[in-house]
Amino acid sequence: MKPLQVSADTAVKLAESLGVPLEHLMHMPQHILMQKIAELAKQEASKPSVTEGEKE
Repeated sequence: MKPLQVSADTAVKLAESLGVPLEHLMHMPQHILMQKIAELAKQEASKPSVTEGEKE
């Protein structure tokens, strides 16, 4: 299996977000990585966000 085709910055940010070592991330099967990214997106979407009107 070949390593993921992502930039170094993207790989570091993904590893931090997913809480996995960079070496594991680079050799993670693509379908598993996509599943984990989808889970992260779902968590981010469920967090209440501060809108412009609420900041003031």
